Amino acid sequence: MPVHGGKLAAKALKEAGVEVVFTLSGGHIMPLYDGCIDEGIKIVDVRHEQAATHAADAWARCNPGKIGVAAVTAGPGATDSITGIANAWRANSPILVFGGQGPFENLRRGSLQEMDHISVMRPITKYADAVYQTHRIPEYIELAIRHAVSGIPGPAYLEIPMDVFMGQVDEEKAPVPRIRTEAPRLSPDRDEVRRAIAVLQRAERPMLMAGTSVKWSRASAEMNRFIQETHIPSYANGMGRGTIPPDCPEFLNRSRRDALKQCDCIILAGTLLDFRMRFGQTIPADAKIIQLDMDATLIGQNRQTDVPLVGNLACSFDLLVEEMKNQGVQLDFSAWRDQLRELENAAEEKVQAALNSDETPVDPQRMCREVRDWLDTLADPIVIGDGGDIVATAAKIIPVKSEGAWMDPGPLGTLGVGMPFALAAQLAHPDRRVVIVYGDGSFGLNGFEFDTAVRFNLPIIGVLGNDGAWGQMMRPQGAVYGWDRLQATLLRYTRYDKVVEALGGHGEFVESPDQLRPALERAAASGKPSLVNVIIRQDREYKGGIYA
Repeated sequence: MPVHGGKLAAKALKEAGVEVVFTLSGGHIMPLYDGCIDEGIKIVDVRHEQAATHAADAWARCNPGKIGVAAVTAGPGATDSITGIANAWRANSPILVFGGQGPFENLRRGSLQEMDHISVMRPITKYADAVYQTHRIPEYIELAIRHAVSGIPGPAYLEIPMDVFMGQVDEEKAPVPRIRTEAPRLSPDRDEVRRAIAVLQRAERPMLMAGTSVKWSRASAEMNRFIQETHIPSYANGMGRGTIPPDCPEFLNRSRRDALKQCDCIILAGTLLDFRMRFGQTIPADAKIIQLDMDATLIGQNRQTDVPLVGNLACSFDLLVEEMKNQGVQLDFSAWRDQLRELENAAEEKVQAALNSDETPVDPQRMCREVRDWLDTLADPIVIGDGGDIVATAAKIIPVKSEGAWMDPGPLGTLGVGMPFALAAQLAHPDRRVVIVYGDGSFGLNGFEFDTAVRFNLPIIGVLGNDGAWGQMMRPQGAVYGWDRLQATLLRYTRYDKVVEALGGHGEFVESPDQLRPALERAAASGKPSLVNVIIRQDREYKGGIYA
């Protein structure tokens, strides 16, 4: 029986376990929509292609072992999607993006929206190609997904020209291959594992940094077993946040700088020595480095590694514990952990005044404390950070109680992920409360996706810290060039809550700290997508630095 290319693509996606495709309507990709109807795959249409690829990124983060999918039309549809693809590239999120193209028959003739998308996509994807024969669409989808999930995961881009997508072939001539969305788990060299244990035996002040590859390796259980066996002080960054339970005695948050200054050994568990770790410069020169990651090309970046453990991190931690038992090695770093806990407690006490401040405009730390206390009343909420200063503040105050319960852009630092990420998170977890912590600047990028949330009845709540500025840029600009020379960093105290109301959602406006908790509760009770617009203090104290 003849079928068109969109039906073949949808059958392949169904084989891959895809449940949702994020998109913005375009003529080049409409055959895919028709196929998805037959396969029961939900189409979620957004208001900007950037949001579609951000949502695909978040879908992969929310559904371990699955791939996020977006579909964008040719030309500006593809170029609009680039920011989301680049963000997924830096965050190692496995996504598949379908791109439209003019008819293959008219290639290079100047069809509507025709351009060389693949050359644009290659630097920010693990795979970028086009399929030119309808019957090979399922084959190419399998190939693209295989690239996306193998090794360090990341985006794949597959272009399908309009006439190829609409082309008809006999279904039996286009078989759908078996599609795996999880790569095989590879183990590190056992001799290197023994070397790592030997280094740890000589260490007195080691620490562990859990990073993004812990998530993509699905290694949190094995890592926590190792932490419990050794009592090693442990910290988290990137998507490693939430992989260590906040009530774990070894988990620390506010003493990282002190630990880095004093450590004689550091285990980098899927943590890159990038700007977030000051490129390794804060690690003492004589400290030993044990680095665990999924790809050998990441080992030794910016700082030489003493022991490399290359492979799935779950396998690496399993082998560490196993080999310790084989050798009769017992490691106990609890005394060092307790020293750092004292520093942690002292740092916590220093911020108590700000957490309880009654000042107006609202202290940003008080805002985050109120959000934290409200979240504590909810069952396993998901929090998304979308902004600069306010997200950095929230990350220190709001605990991440489970893996995947916190999402932020990642190392690309992309603003505007809030609502796109929330759309995917709420669709993936309809029974959990999804909350965005916003800056007022970041809201302006994809705030119109509240329209999407309204159309799909997704009761997402945004809490917006509104200081009327691009604060993270305003402070260094004022300090360096003069406060009378501010340019492009001041905003207005805009009533973003009214914008959300106009889109069909629920809005709240907060000017004093005592108003915040009731506003959050009313927003939750509304059952609508909601925004709580909080006027916060505009800080102008500059402590140095713009980017690491």
